[in-house]
Amino acid sequence: MLLIECPWCGGRDETEFGYGGQAHVPYPEDPHALTDAQWAEYVFIRDNPRGPYAERWVHSAGCRRWFNAVRDTGTNDVKATYPIGARKPVTS
Repeated sequence: MLLIECPWCGGRDETEFGYGGQAHVPYPEDPHALTDAQWAEYVFIRDNPRGPYAERWVHSAGCRRWFNAVRDTGTNDVKATYPIGARKPVTS
């Protein structure tokens, strides 16, 4: 079981949170110019590294706020959490 540190509520059990996918994915500058294949890539294709990975989470059973987390996908350790819009912290 993961312990996730909500930036506003503190450490809570993972069952209180919902996963929101990869963080820091920029919206297309001109979405009307994208082909169907380009839209499919934007919507469905994400990085899948082993190691630190920036993700979005929502504290659905708490403050209901979205935030970012850096989680090591190999060990499942949450290295850092931070508000959306904040700079991604340096983690090892």
